[in-house]
Amino acid sequence: MIKKLLIANRGEICCRIINTAKRMGIQTVALYSDADKNALHVKMADEAIHIGPSPSNQSYLKVDKVLAAAKATGADAIHPGYGFLSENAEFAKACADNNIIFVGPPVGAIEAMGSKSAAKHIMQQADVPLVPGYHGDDQSPALIKKHADDMGYPVLLKAAAGGGGKGMRQVWSEDEFDDALAAAKREAMSSFNDDIMLVEKYLTQPRHVEVQVFCDHHGNGVHIFERDCSVQRRHQKVIEEAPAFKMQPELRAAMGDAALKAAQAINYVGAGTVEFLLDTDGSFYFMEMNTRLQVEHPVSEMISGQDLVEWQLRVAANEILPKTQDQLHINGHAFEARIYAEDPDNEFLPATGKLHLLETPQESKHVRIDSGVVQGDEVSVYYDPMIAKLIVWDTDRERALARLSQSLAEYRIDGVITNIPFLRSLIDTQAFKDEEIDTRFIETHHDEIFHKDKQINEHLILNLAMYLSLNEQAVTSPSNQDSQSPWGSVSDWRANECFQSSYFIQLHDEVYETKVERLKGDNQAPHQQGTFIVKLGEQTYQCEGQLAGNRLLATVNGHSECVTINKIDHDYALFHTNGMTKFSHIQKDLGVADETDQHGAFVAPMNGTVVTLLVDPKQSVKKGQTLMIMEAMKMEHAIKATQNGHVQEFYYQAGELVDGGTALLDFIADEEPLS
Repeated sequence: MIKKLLIANRGEICCRIINTAKRMGIQTVALYSDADKNALHVKMADEAIHIGPSPSNQSYLKVDKVLAAAKATGADAIHPGYGFLSENAEFAKACADNNIIFVGPPVGAIEAMGSKSAAKHIMQQADVPLVPGYHGDDQSPALIKKHADDMGYPVLLKAAAGGGGKGMRQVWSEDEFDDALAAAKREAMSSFNDDIMLVEKYLTQPRHVEVQVFCDHHGNGVHIFERDCSVQRRHQKVIEEAPAFKMQPELRAAMGDAALKAAQAINYVGAGTVEFLLDTDGSFYFMEMNTRLQVEHPVSEMISGQDLVEWQLRVAANEILPKTQDQLHINGHAFEARIYAEDPDNEFLPATGKLHLLETPQESKHVRIDSGVVQGDEVSVYYDPMIAKLIVWDTDRERALARLSQSLAEYRIDGVITNIPFLRSLIDTQAFKDEEIDTRFIETHHDEIFHKDKQINEHLILNLAMYLSLNEQAVTSPSNQDSQSPWGSVSDWRANECFQSSYFIQLHDEVYETKVERLKGDNQAPHQQGTFIVKLGEQTYQCEGQLAGNRLLATVNGHSECVTINKIDHDYALFHTNGMTKFSHIQKDLGVADETDQHGAFVAPMNGTVVTLLVDPKQSVKKGQTLMIMEAMKMEHAIKATQNGHVQEFYYQAGELVDGGTALLDFIADEEPLS
């Protein structure tokens, strides 16, 4: 058995691997960059080694530094997690050359599946069904375009070395092809240092169904059933479930057999995932094989009762598979929701910032949380913005979905914008409940998912007004006064006098004045409480509030609700039954700050790098034309002209770093013609 395991990764997957290793009695070594010096995975490991600066290409991706850390600590095995070096054949070979166990497949298997085009050829030889497409060595844009034209649109461009949606573009018409190919090649080169592309026919209503396979060194292989990963944004999975819905036993067996056939074709060992496109008629086609543990592996663990990391470690130590196919059974249904720091309303733009508040649902046999962050941590620009994976299980899909809905409602995150409201809205759609799902689910149901309730919930404004009043009274109560202050000697009866105040509360673009009259109360810790008459507009409400820490039990006209409130400066996040609402407390006579940036759309959406400038200064441009490309968090962002005009000056050149919110260029709009 492995004695000491170095995890060449970070965040939640590193913590996940450490948990299993510790249970198995294996010592663990973590790596950390400058940005991760206080990270949770560093604290959990038995040892931790500094690996370099914050950018991953100077730390976690440096093979020589990872191997040096393994040697320095006496680690006899390295687990690569997912991402980073997990599918790097040169790294796997370097481990073998240094007599270090690589917890993953053989070098040849990684090489075989590392190129999507080469993988297609291997699968064709193994008689695994393929989507029609071009996977050839001739990479001339004209030839790739000819194949696309011959297949008919839509088509899908994919980086041969790609994964995670990077270097991938849907092309819906011939007119879009050239720009899409150029963008996909740029993104592929940036992410994988390889811009070889393949093009395939794009199926318009497929499901993304993948099969978990496992093989050992002794010729044994099993599949641990399938996962449906159809719900995606930017070609990246958002919600996964196992088993796949509407999966007949015959189809499950056929897909499982095809997946094992794919693994055997490359002499596979370890955990792997064979991804298929499942068409509406039951036909399925090989997409790719991921030669590593998947992000979504927990749903397979929940329905099978197996620890896949333990399986990996045992197989790496030359043991036989813990179970045969006949010993594996599906029990219940599981969902995984990926909780990201991102703005779904702004094309899922990744977000950064401090996790001022992080409260999670209670873990149990039904609820599991895989995370690598705690309250107070920073979501960094340097890495993937995933905060956690929320995994739920129950006896069937309907019950598991109810668990997921309840658990998402119990999450409390403030300091960075998250996709939790989006996830709650998505799983609440009737189509999701009815299993009417394909890979275009989010686009198809966009209006329903992104529907914003314009109706103002007065109760939430009243709740915040009570919170402000209780806090204000707590600060000014005699128990909080300086003993030398004249106020400190005032009798406690003052706390029970009628107290009046006005609060100006901003919600969206409107400011509401609330007049609060506190009739009676008690400010003694731990529970501050009071009875209020609150006037909002022309309406008057009878209210009661009891505050304990950041939780307020609020009763408005006989209706009670427990809410959580988090304060950052003058901004308040109020977590309630239906989600989270952001307010600002506007100080009287100060007014509302004008947050309109004079540069409008021409500011960096977040910290990033300028990739390329697409127009010249003084060149006339049309509204909607792309002026420059930025890259942030491994995603490209197009900066476009908001109207006809020209760029007077670019403030940054290709390759330069830019802080979020910084002006990128000086744009002069054309004058409107006189009518």
